[in-house]
Amino acid sequence: MRIHSKRLKLEGLFLAITAALVVAPASQAAQLGGSAAVTQARGLIADHLGAVHGVAEDAFEARDTIVDRDGTTHVRFDRTYQGLRVIGGDVVTKSRRGQLAATQSTLRSQQRPGLRARIGRDAAAVEAGARFNGKVSQVHGNQLVVYARGAKPVLAYEVTLQGEETRTHSGFVTYYVDALSGKVLDVQDRLQTAGAVGTGKTFYYGNLSIATDQKSATKFDLIDTTRGNGSVYDAKGAAISNLFDILFATWGASLFTDTDNVWGNNALSDRATVATDIHYGVGATWDYFKNVHGRNGLYNDGAGIKSYAHTNFKRADGSTTGVNAAYFALTKVMFYGDGDAARGYGPIVGIDVAGHEMSHGVNAATANLAYSGDAGGLNEANSDIFGTLVEFYANNPADPGDYRIGEIMRTGGLAFRDMYNQGVDGKSFNCYIAGGFDPNLGAGGIHDPHYTSGVGNRFFYLVSEGAVVPAGSGLTPAQLVCNGDTGIVGIGRDKAGKIWYRALTTKFTSSTSYPQARAATLAAAAELYGAGSQEQNAVARAWSAANVN
Repeated sequence: MRIHSKRLKLEGLFLAITAALVVAPASQAAQLGGSAAVTQARGLIADHLGAVHGVAEDAFEARDTIVDRDGTTHVRFDRTYQGLRVIGGDVVTKSRRGQLAATQSTLRSQQRPGLRARIGRDAAAVEAGARFNGKVSQVHGNQLVVYARGAKPVLAYEVTLQGEETRTHSGFVTYYVDALSGKVLDVQDRLQTAGAVGTGKTFYYGNLSIATDQKSATKFDLIDTTRGNGSVYDAKGAAISNLFDILFATWGASLFTDTDNVWGNNALSDRATVATDIHYGVGATWDYFKNVHGRNGLYNDGAGIKSYAHTNFKRADGSTTGVNAAYFALTKVMFYGDGDAARGYGPIVGIDVAGHEMSHGVNAATANLAYSGDAGGLNEANSDIFGTLVEFYANNPADPGDYRIGEIMRTGGLAFRDMYNQGVDGKSFNCYIAGGFDPNLGAGGIHDPHYTSGVGNRFFYLVSEGAVVPAGSGLTPAQLVCNGDTGIVGIGRDKAGKIWYRALTTKFTSSTSYPQARAATLAAAAELYGAGSQEQNAVARAWSAANVN
């Protein structure tokens, strides 16, 4: 009875969360829609429909607004067509003194599909289920959309399946199914993963000062009141792979509390130890985005994030692993595993992991890069790029900044990914391929975002450092580039990071491809440092050295 009662409560919680997810963006859009900047930008779109491949039946809902110091305004819109969401139809407008200066849209055509489906929702769910390599427990959000990430917009079903998946990175996967032919067009994993002022006695970083929340003389909570009330919970070993698992995990978790404001003991015998590593990494990430880019939290709303330590992640065979970490965009929470000592993995709580996962949230709040095709690679590269920049920003001698992801957590200093040579794993791509990456081969396939991110990671290393061989890598300059251009000179991480951030927040859209990312970063470099500048030229050469032209 207790289990049944708890499930009923959980289902109620799920409904409440679902309602919040639906209502909150609409409320935010209503607030944005009333602003003069949004009204003006919407009018500029109406006057320049051709520039965004728009038609009269399109409608635009504002999602984000950025105003530069000189008054230049960037407004991001989601698009609908006759009431249906247009996947890949989002638009960014740039205006100055009431005049349209530029638009960013990856929609390729003014064609619009007929809105009569040949197959029904049930048939679409069956087609999606045939691609779901495991037992489906629930179908979420099976609805018609206009899918516009391909050569021309088509009518499709957006089908999200939940269950025990055997090949992708979670049991919560969205499929786009052609409403005429039943062909699966795109596959996206909804759980985006990474591979993996008291005293905090951390596991990796020694003793650190951390911000906490004092409730009484003998009660302290692991809540950072200086950074949006970000908090850390003990998931108590809960295993996750899908939405209900996540809800159960958060339902049963408890906030870390303490009596003397000293947390952990630098060892795994105290459950609070790794919680302090997480708390530190989250704080470093918050500070990086705020102090370098002026961003106040992941969603630029001043709100901190909930993190869950001691999480397990389900494998296809029913076993679990602690070698992972994940950001879940629907509920805006983060999970961290305890590693696997027998396999040489420590707790997955390094600084660059926190930076990586939280940057999935920054992406979700801005460009919202899809999790398949070229955009999926850019999505994962974006998180590796900012995770690396956070590690350099933290400047902790126990974990010096580098372009290697998660090396502090593995025996022998091995890394999950080397950004300059990701292809060393035998699966990832260092160089862009002709025709780009196929959305239908993502989510565990050969074009999974964790493999295609190598192109963006190589670009960022080269534009930051140039064709300079990392110490101890054993590489040659020629092995750092795809086109033989070993004369590239880097512009430094700070400039490269600012160019990338500006492109992400003012130019990338959900379907941006690698060639479009090249164009967007070139435009960002020109805006920040001048057309024809050394910085812009370095961006061009670095992309070419990753075969993106």
